[in-house]
Amino acid sequence: MAVREVLAGMPWWVKWIAIPLIALFVFGGLIGAVLAFVAELLFKVLLFVALVGGLVYLVRRFTSSSSSDGGW
Repeated sequence: MAVREVLAGMPWWVKWIAIPLIALFVFGGLIGAVLAFVAELLFKVLLFVALVGGLVYLVRRFTSSSSSDGGW
């Protein structure tokens, strides 16, 4: 028996309310952990980009201003 055949005889609220709620109850911790991991990874990537951008800015600023002076 296919899943589609089983769900065909069920009321709409079982398909669209009860089953998603059961899935959230069972896999809620996993879903939360995955979302937390993605958010943490995104934060670290943004922090890395900001730090590298700041470093590039500082290096260009000091090398352009000190290149006419003859170095550091």
